Amino acid sequence: MAVKLEPPAGGHSIRTQGDRLAVPDDPIIPLIHGDGIGPDVTGAATRVLVAAVQKAYGGRRSLHFWGVAAGEASQAKYGELLPQATIDAIREHIVALKGPLTTPVGGGFRSLNVTLRQTLDLYANVRPIYYIPGVPSPMKHPEKMDMTIFREATEDVYAGIEWPQGSESAKKLIKFLRDEFNVRVREDSGIGVKPMSEFGTKRLVRKAIRYAIEHGRRSVTLVHKGNIMKYTEGAFRDWGYEVARDEFGDHTITEQEVAENYMGTPPKGKVVIKDRIADNMLQQLVTRTEEYDVLALPNLNGDYISDAAAAQVGGLGVAQGANIGDFVALFEPVHGSAPKYAGQDKVNPTAEILAGQMLLDYIGWKEAAAHVLQGVNRTIAAKIVTYDLARQMEGAKEVRCSQFADAVIERL
Repeated sequence: MAVKLEPPAGGHSIRTQGDRLAVPDDPIIPLIHGDGIGPDVTGAATRVLVAAVQKAYGGRRSLHFWGVAAGEASQAKYGELLPQATIDAIREHIVALKGPLTTPVGGGFRSLNVTLRQTLDLYANVRPIYYIPGVPSPMKHPEKMDMTIFREATEDVYAGIEWPQGSESAKKLIKFLRDEFNVRVREDSGIGVKPMSEFGTKRLVRKAIRYAIEHGRRSVTLVHKGNIMKYTEGAFRDWGYEVARDEFGDHTITEQEVAENYMGTPPKGKVVIKDRIADNMLQQLVTRTEEYDVLALPNLNGDYISDAAAAQVGGLGVAQGANIGDFVALFEPVHGSAPKYAGQDKVNPTAEILAGQMLLDYIGWKEAAAHVLQGVNRTIAAKIVTYDLARQMEGAKEVRCSQFADAVIERL
């Protein structure tokens, strides 16, 4: 039997109008509570978001969160980890919020996060990474970090095209490679395929460059491993430069052109397009942090580098993200579901709250988004924090997950 989910009685759907979102004053926002600590952090975050909207607009606008099914709770209730009804609800209402979902290592079910991205064609995983004053950091100058990472989210090795060692499919592919291309692969290998398309790359880089132009950012860096994987990662680099040249030529300039024609100083109003090898970029994050602004990366590189960057400003507990397509957008924390803390009202909801702040910004409710960010900043500055930060901060007041949300609401 198909799962049926009833939307809330109040509220209206977000629609599209040309190339823009048409947002009503009472949008319905599908909400995936998530696994493990998901209900704790989404509960805290939604209370903060509702309070911020009330403070910003005094009742003229409101959010109507609609709990939809996914993950372990959905499996227990409906016998499905990700019902089609949930996918339809997000597609229909365009903008959604989610908590963390459990992803097993090795066997078990496939990542629901990856499935959501691919099914809804949410090709851009967007992560703003910046320092919140007062958050403990391993860096001497964490304030130098202010980047937005655009990670391609549907292709590369994350496409899930792979076969286990010893399977008939793996044996067939190994034989095909040997017979047709004289490529030798060990018989006991697992096999995976790494697709990276011109279409997928260009739409990701296009979104990154457009973001940089609209937000007054200085540069977009294409991060790749094209020195080794020339026809996938190397092509990502080349296609990225093509987008900049062919579609944004009036707004962009290459790093090489700046060096050759402008004595190393970019002309005002131009976004500099440059590229870096992925392993070198990992050290540049630390040694030359302030030289980077917007990064555009293939899927696997983006996974590594976004987590490494988040570590410099306090870790995944304060790292938010979004999965964005042409219009549909799903906002989430970067951290996992931490099942050992489930239901304990213990963990840090900052990443989920800031994911909600991104959602408000995305739908154009910038005043409410600013209140959320201000509330989080003031709360942490007052050293009112959950256990993960309290144990690293002298003189901190340790509070529970829900109490942290209360403190943020008081400081909106």
